[in-house]
Amino acid sequence: MSYKDDNLRAIKDEVLALSASPLYQYRVDNKYFPVIGEGNHDASIMFIGEAPGENEAKTGKPFCGRAGKILDMLLESVGIKRKDVYVTNIVKDRPPGNRDPSPEEIDIYAPFLDRQIEIIKPKVVATLGRFSMIYVMNRYGLELEVGPISVLHGQTFDAETDNSQFKYISLYHPAAAIYNQHLLDTLKEDFKVLKNLA
Repeated sequence: MSYKDDNLRAIKDEVLALSASPLYQYRVDNKYFPVIGEGNHDASIMFIGEAPGENEAKTGKPFCGRAGKILDMLLESVGIKRKDVYVTNIVKDRPPGNRDPSPEEIDIYAPFLDRQIEIIKPKVVATLGRFSMIYVMNRYGLELEVGPISVLHGQTFDAETDNSQFKYISLYHPAAAIYNQHLLDTLKEDFKVLKNLA
C-alpha cells in the first residue's frame, strides 16, 4: 500500500465514523454509504462536486447517476478516461431530498476534501457547481475572484495549497445540463479548456 492509499483510506474510516455530522443519522437510517471519492490516486485532474445524490449514497460511488453519465460523456468528448481522474464531492453524505448542502455540512466535511487535495496533489482542480466553486476559491487564495458561476465557468486561475500548486477551473454541475441543452454545449466547450490544462 502506498502513502496515498493509506491516507485516503484513513479519510474513509473517519467519515464512516463521523457521528458528529448532521447527516450521519440520515445515512444510518437509510442504510446509505458515505461517498468519499473514486479514481486514480495519482490523477492530474480532480473533480469536486457538491454532495451525493440517492444513487451515489446507495452505492458509495460519486457521479454514478444521470449527472455521472453526462460527466462520462464530457470526459470522453475530450479524450480523458474517467479511470485517470479523481472524482469526489465537498460533502461526503447525502443531504435529505437532494437539497443543497448547508454551510454547517460544508464546514464539517471540507477538511476531508482539503486532505484529499493535499494527498493526491492534482495539477488541475475542477469544481462542478456553485458550492464547491465558492469553497475552493475562498480556501485556496482566490477569494477576490469569486463571482457568479455564469461568469466564472471555463476560466482558469492559479491556486496553491501549503505544499503544492494547481490550476483551478470552475464548471457547471453536469446535473444542470440534464434539463438545459445550452448548458451542455457550454460544458463541452469548457471541457476543451480542461483538456489543455492537463
